[in-house]
Amino acid sequence: MKSISDYQPGTDLLHERIILVTGASSGIGAAAAKAFAAHGATVIMLARSVPKLEAIYDEIINAGHPQPAIYPMDLEGATYAHYEELATTLEKEFGRLDGLLHNAAMFGSLMMLEQHDLGLWAKTLQVNLTAPFLLSRACLPLMRLSEDASVIFTSSAVAHHGKAYWGAYGVSKAGADNLMQIMADELENNTPIRVNSIDPGAVATQMRRKVYPGEDPRSLPKPETIMATYLYLMGPDSKGETGHIFTIDKQKIPQPAKE
Repeated sequence: MKSISDYQPGTDLLHERIILVTGASSGIGAAAAKAFAAHGATVIMLARSVPKLEAIYDEIINAGHPQPAIYPMDLEGATYAHYEELATTLEKEFGRLDGLLHNAAMFGSLMMLEQHDLGLWAKTLQVNLTAPFLLSRACLPLMRLSEDASVIFTSSAVAHHGKAYWGAYGVSKAGADNLMQIMADELENNTPIRVNSIDPGAVATQMRRKVYPGEDPRSLPKPETIMATYLYLMGPDSKGETGHIFTIDKQKIPQPAKE
């Protein structure tokens, strides 16, 4: 595990970089899309909900940042042909890809393994593990065209040590961390691509509220307050960092106001 402290990204950190963000319609994905754009990137925002993506698009445009792009896709039902089509579109429109943030995820439900719904197990692994593999596989040729490319996976505490009832979600996140490490090892010596994971910890998101409905979201940091690590790994300052799982130092971010 690694963490960074007191990182201050330059305003033009991601100038002219092309970055794809999955799950960009809300939560950490939306915050990352806006943060990347605010630091100069052209962001391709991928999610299921077009209206939500359009709202984030408007926020970025109204803030005067580079014009983003919207790419609607349902990762649960997408086949490899859909990912190939996406890669072809990106190559045609942008010519390369400098960054990829795997943020989209499905929680599923807390339940014992012997009672786990089989359909939900398959869907959770599809979105959280198979989709990042297929998207990475389709986009790697575009990232090889970049002079300095970064892939970021999203980890979780339940990926690091198996915990009762977390079933498919825990298994999928552990698999995604392993996938990250395999990719990093394969790409380290002969490509400009680095690959890492971020474990954001407890953050005030819709998924967090679903898992812990009794928790006061005002006690948690908001997604936009944890972006320093995302900016660090997506930008040139992290060149040479690969194969690591980064954690967020919650003591280094603004704390929610107490009422």
